[in-house]
Amino acid sequence: MTRPHLADTPADTLSRYGSRRGVSGDLAELVRQKRAHRVAGRLDLVPQAATAGPRATAARVRRRLGGPPTAAEPVPSAAIVALNRLAFGPRPGDLEAFQALGASDGARLAAYVEQQLDPTSIDDSELETRLSAAGFTTLAKSAQQLWQDHHQGNPDWAIRVRPLVEVERATFLRAIYSRRQLVEVLADHWHDHFNVYAWEYIAAPTWAAYDRDCIRAHVLGNFREMLEAVAKSPAMLVYLDNYANHVAGPNENWARELFELHTLGAAHYFGVRRQHEVPRDPQGVPRGYVDDDVYEATRCFTGWTVDEDTGGVAYPADWHDRFQKWVLGTYFPPNRTAAVDGGQVLDLLAAHPATAQHVAWRLCRRLLADAPPQPVVDAAAAAFLAHHNSPHQLREVVRAIVLAPEFRLTWGQKVKRPFEVMVSAVRALGADLSFALDDELTDALLWLFEHTGHARFAWRPPDGYPDEAHHWLSTGTLVATWRLLNWLLDAGDGKGGHAVAVLPPAGVGTSAAALADWWIAKVYGRPMPASFRDEIVAFMAQGRGSTVPLPVATDSDTEHRLRAMVGLLFIAPEFLRR
Repeated sequence: MTRPHLADTPADTLSRYGSRRGVSGDLAELVRQKRAHRVAGRLDLVPQAATAGPRATAARVRRRLGGPPTAAEPVPSAAIVALNRLAFGPRPGDLEAFQALGASDGARLAAYVEQQLDPTSIDDSELETRLSAAGFTTLAKSAQQLWQDHHQGNPDWAIRVRPLVEVERATFLRAIYSRRQLVEVLADHWHDHFNVYAWEYIAAPTWAAYDRDCIRAHVLGNFREMLEAVAKSPAMLVYLDNYANHVAGPNENWARELFELHTLGAAHYFGVRRQHEVPRDPQGVPRGYVDDDVYEATRCFTGWTVDEDTGGVAYPADWHDRFQKWVLGTYFPPNRTAAVDGGQVLDLLAAHPATAQHVAWRLCRRLLADAPPQPVVDAAAAAFLAHHNSPHQLREVVRAIVLAPEFRLTWGQKVKRPFEVMVSAVRALGADLSFALDDELTDALLWLFEHTGHARFAWRPPDGYPDEAHHWLSTGTLVATWRLLNWLLDAGDGKGGHAVAVLPPAGVGTSAAALADWWIAKVYGRPMPASFRDEIVAFMAQGRGSTVPLPVATDSDTEHRLRAMVGLLFIAPEFLRR
């Protein structure tokens, strides 16, 4: 994905791309293409003809991901499931740390969940050191500081967009290196739930505050508080046009998405009926909404706009529709302020049983399966309603989901999206990446990552990046992701070496079998089916005996083959499962 603002931005302001250094036509494009064709002829997961190419490879991957694991690939341990669903895959040492948490899989999972649900108890000093070393200057600025420093006075684009650029890079750092992995997984989820296309005039300079204050501050907190923080943010006010919602010309964009995406969900839309025709539950609450509810809510939010001086929310009195209104069967008296009317709409929506179902379903879809089991959705929705006034409401919802038996039993019914593929690969490699603003490797990596279709904060529609497998198994997405990972394995460190090390430690052995076994354990954390292992060994051996020592430390061609072998492990369907 190429961000649209680039076409209109002077080249000398593109510090975010480092003038695209290292990503021009000589960026090993031919090497990547040849490698894609080479690896396409290996393994059972791809066609055996070396000329089949990446398109056929992608087709075979899609077929292999058409269902849950087979008998030859049983459901893995709780450690593997948890670290691939509540985290972005294990880093070196994570599996051992998980196993030390208890005497059984159930005890270990429960202990890990409680640990992750209390993120402040987890030492994250390594991440803090990396964030500091990256040289970021905007992440800690208040919302008003961001507005003053990066919006007012119409600064150059490079200054305006810096908060977004820094959040983008910090997002990769956090996902890769933070020990508070559940927070990172949930932040990714809620950014999709409350999606804003960030590469725009108002969102970009305020993005550090949106990410920090609207999303991250609430991922384990209270949904109503998160909803209000999002509603009042300048990024959302402008993205869904409520900043222009005036009594003289109402704009329903925000209200429509508030109902359809953020709260009750499209499944609870009853169409063009009259409000009194919507069926009610035993408590007398309408089971869903109709267009008139959206129109009335639009009137409630007239006058919610952006204060040009501070960047905060403003409520000009003469913008607000002061007459009586009806929303979800509730009467709104006349002559109230915009803040009161809009606030009551948020109250109604946040406490609605349909919202509980919709929010629970989306969380279950993220953490369990594309078609999550309804009993788990119901249990999570019940927790949502039971704790709707609690400051830790969403923590209880997540606990209900991940401690359900279905959490483990649905293994393989999700696939990793490109961000998850890349981050989990880097975590498995134990790679040391800086994501600093002046780092050429980072510039090239982010540029290549955009081609996967999963660039950070760049989804234009308000529904957020898709979270179902079929959206991410196209040939273009799969090949772009594989090329990125193969490029990373080949990338230089600027000092004559490689940015990612692939040689195993002394004592492992250098035969094809030893190298394959060591890397399978490192990437997957568990044994793989014999047929899979045999193909990896054969690829590395290239006709030599599987136990013959190979000169991986002294022969560049052999080391190159080892890098290609590691790349094969990352393009296998088994690596995409979670």
